[in-house]
Amino acid sequence: MSAHLKAKITQLRRFLKHKEHQTWRLSQKSIEFTCLLGGALLVALVSWGFAMLVEFGLELNTDLVKHNPLIAWVLLPFGMAILAWFTKKYAPYVAGSGIPQVIASVELPHGNPKEMLVRFAQTIWKIPLTFLAMCCGASVGREGPSVQVGAAVMLAWGKFCRKYNLAFKSLSYNELIATGAAGGLAAAFNAPLAGIIFAIEEIGRGTTLRWERRVLLGVLAAGFMLVLIQGNNPYFPQYQGVESVPNVVLWLLLCAAVTGITGGLFARLLAKGVASYVPSRVRGFVRHHPVITAFFLGILLAVLGTFSQGQTYGTGYNVVTTALDGGVLDISLSITKFFATVFTYWTGIAGGIFTPSLTIGATIGSTLWQLTDGIVDQRFLVLLSMAAFLAAATQSPVTASVVVMEMTSSQHELIWLLPTCLIASLVSRQFCPKPFYHLMAARFRQQIQEKLKQNSV
Repeated sequence: MSAHLKAKITQLRRFLKHKEHQTWRLSQKSIEFTCLLGGALLVALVSWGFAMLVEFGLELNTDLVKHNPLIAWVLLPFGMAILAWFTKKYAPYVAGSGIPQVIASVELPHGNPKEMLVRFAQTIWKIPLTFLAMCCGASVGREGPSVQVGAAVMLAWGKFCRKYNLAFKSLSYNELIATGAAGGLAAAFNAPLAGIIFAIEEIGRGTTLRWERRVLLGVLAAGFMLVLIQGNNPYFPQYQGVESVPNVVLWLLLCAAVTGITGGLFARLLAKGVASYVPSRVRGFVRHHPVITAFFLGILLAVLGTFSQGQTYGTGYNVVTTALDGGVLDISLSITKFFATVFTYWTGIAGGIFTPSLTIGATIGSTLWQLTDGIVDQRFLVLLSMAAFLAAATQSPVTASVVVMEMTSSQHELIWLLPTCLIASLVSRQFCPKPFYHLMAARFRQQIQEKLKQNSV
């Protein structure tokens, strides 16, 4: 065999080996991308199923209260007490919103502690517990719970794929958690872009995350898959109000100031808890008897619900819809919904504050419109106040702006939503210096660390 022929054969072997390596890499990338889409689909399906269940719970509560308004006086006290007892005893890490748990998980060290707050077997309790809270008439939302459940689903799916050497070896648990959490929010609100912003602004605040293409693709995929399932419809009715008003800067500043103050106080009340606002002589009793405390808070919720003719129950979706359609709301509803959400959170049950915060903001916008004698379009003030109150409560102005924009298809209003949210967030910090979700996340981290110390002793 000639030297020239040997050289050709060697060259051919190298070429075939290179192509084989390229094919293998392409195959691995295709498998990983397929697994990523599979995880996003799981998050979207769970969020969709959760949404259907919650809608059923809200309708059930509405029918029960409509048939007999006095039933709320049984459902709320006993329901809050039972849910508080069960949550504390069997699922302590699903209490409250769910977003603080995700943030705490991302910030905890790698290993078993990181998984404790988003472990699938416990986190899945978030769904039935939130559903039962809706049935009772608690002022809760499903978006925060969807974030925690989404994180748990994606983490469990990622661990499964790793176990069988399918994919995600180069993705850390933090990336998996962030992808599932943001995908859960995107699917819950039917707002893919808001999911991305939420992941960067809220989950990524105070910690280092690698925002790879796979993470962003996973979030977008979860949002777009839900769009394929239930259609490209905004969460709330499409905004039909004016795009601008005379002296818009003054109205912008008014909305930002009012929602900034109320949102800051709202976050402060939630964070401090009921024990901080009762007489000192009963403070110890409140701390050591959370179930009895939840019972009495349930009575207060029934009082507020009866006074508002049932409008404080549930997420408040119908209230926001009415306000965005130009309907007139009772001025007192801004106060009753505010305290209904605070009292519900204080019970320690599972349930989010995202949608109730939007409802409170909508009632504030309607109140401002009435107090100013209807000088400008009510729908414009409602839209600004919804986003601004959420920004003040969470101190995440960009997320609040984009969420409300996508939920109402009000893309043209983003130029006014963003500055209003930024100012409201700055005002809010004067009353609650640390962002609410991160304040609660620090408490969950402390709980995990204390438990680890006890187990090591």
